[in-house]
Amino acid sequence: MSDSIVIIPTYKEKENIEKIIRKVFSLDKEFHILIIEDNSPDGTADIVRKLMSEFPEKLFMEERKGKLGLGTAYIHGFKWALQHSYNYIFEMDADFSHNPDDLLRLYDACKNKGGDLAVGSRYINGVNVVNWPMGRVLMSYYASSYVRFITRMKIRDTTAGFKCYKRVVLETIDLNKVKFTGYAFQIEMKFTTWKFGFKIIEVPIIFTDRTEGQSKMSKGIFKEAIMGVLSLKLKSFFRKYPRPKPANN
Repeated sequence: MSDSIVIIPTYKEKENIEKIIRKVFSLDKEFHILIIEDNSPDGTADIVRKLMSEFPEKLFMEERKGKLGLGTAYIHGFKWALQHSYNYIFEMDADFSHNPDDLLRLYDACKNKGGDLAVGSRYINGVNVVNWPMGRVLMSYYASSYVRFITRMKIRDTTAGFKCYKRVVLETIDLNKVKFTGYAFQIEMKFTTWKFGFKIIEVPIIFTDRTEGQSKMSKGIFKEAIMGVLSLKLKSFFRKYPRPKPANN
């Protein structure tokens, strides 16, 4: 039984899904994988089902009725992972924008370096993004700066979606009260983790935009994130964040 599970939400990822699964399973450390599949019309789920027979007890899939938002996909995955007793719970994209080799570094940050949440950071050492147009790089970089200004978090990459949580973090956060479903979800989870007093470590990564499949990013997603930050900050003034119980791992 592995102590770690990688949650990968999918929608129309037939070009990438088998390659990413095989890559994760080829790593030196054993990771399990949970696919959250949102009824892709391109046969993504069929590919995963075929691989599940090849990797029993390591590859799992939860199928949903349609696109219900990135945040709800991860919340679904978090609850599943907690129920199945994993101690290290990862978020990762299916499209190789996150290098699966970096799972080992995120794991090390939480297992051996005292992190409760490890964030794969594009901006901790300058700007490490490949294949993005300059406009999108600037939008993402300054969005993170804006989030830091409003929230006072010291995290350089506040919108990052490549992460490792210790289970105590997800046990402490009331997952039923997480508000946002788009990329603001990533900000909300970091902000809530930080407010509870958990230690967040940023691990430098190189983010490479997808070369196959269709991007899910839009200006509307960033707009939701920008407006959502103000709401998060305001509501935090009226909320208590009790210190978490000590972790057993």
